[in-house]
Amino acid sequence: MADEKLNRLRDILRGYESCLVAYSGGVDSVLLAHVAHEVLGERMLAVIADSPSLPRRELAEAREIAEAHGFPLRIVHTQEFANADYTGNPVNRCYYCKHELFTRLEPIAVEGGFAVLAYGENASDIGDHRPGAEAAKLFEVRAPLKEAGLAKGEIRALTASLGLPTADKPQMPCLSSRIPYGQTVTPGKLAMIEQAEGVLRDAGFSEVRVRHHEQPGGALAKLELGQAEMERFVGEEMMANIAAQFREAGFTDVTLDTRGYRRGSLNEGVALAKG
Repeated sequence: MADEKLNRLRDILRGYESCLVAYSGGVDSVLLAHVAHEVLGERMLAVIADSPSLPRRELAEAREIAEAHGFPLRIVHTQEFANADYTGNPVNRCYYCKHELFTRLEPIAVEGGFAVLAYGENASDIGDHRPGAEAAKLFEVRAPLKEAGLAKGEIRALTASLGLPTADKPQMPCLSSRIPYGQTVTPGKLAMIEQAEGVLRDAGFSEVRVRHHEQPGGALAKLELGQAEMERFVGEEMMANIAAQFREAGFTDVTLDTRGYRRGSLNEGVALAKG
């Protein structure tokens, strides 16, 4: 079934004739960029948005993947932090981020003669809290993975079969997603989060989130880990050492969320507010 959908994806991309891919280095956009280059060759271009919300190691890895697999990559610097609607961190913050991204990508597509803008939304994203999809509709950005009916598990399986390095890569939304809605997003906060998550990744953890919570007198780091990794963290009694390094990053307090990592855990409050 996944192979049939891969062929459907190839047919969709071939029908575009040329395509500019919004690229992040994550599992979805890597597969999309790889297949688009396979089908369209020089008639495709991957573009990654660089801003304080993108960890430096993620940018480096994204560039390495593009170079290793031969698809052209361009870096564009986005300015979402100049928009108070973004930094105010409303529940639809992602709309303003994607709006800025597509505003930057559209003239590149026009100048390069690329007929279609595409991004990595897939069939598993349907029904999720994704304000960025509204910006995609506004700019008529296509979602070929979703059009082909590819869900996340199938994307990972195809990624592995095609020899791409991201098959098991954890999801890595932008650093701004670590800050609760309504609390201002700043480059300084994101630098703290990036440094703290880097400590965990350097220690061998992969499925991690460091949530930045404002509190009187400083900032609380709420640490989320995947279930298996949380067992290691607790079993090896790592909190004291990790907390000391988090304080070096600027946090005043550190706590471990014993419920573990949950995709979109900050959206849980949104659901409660709606109820």
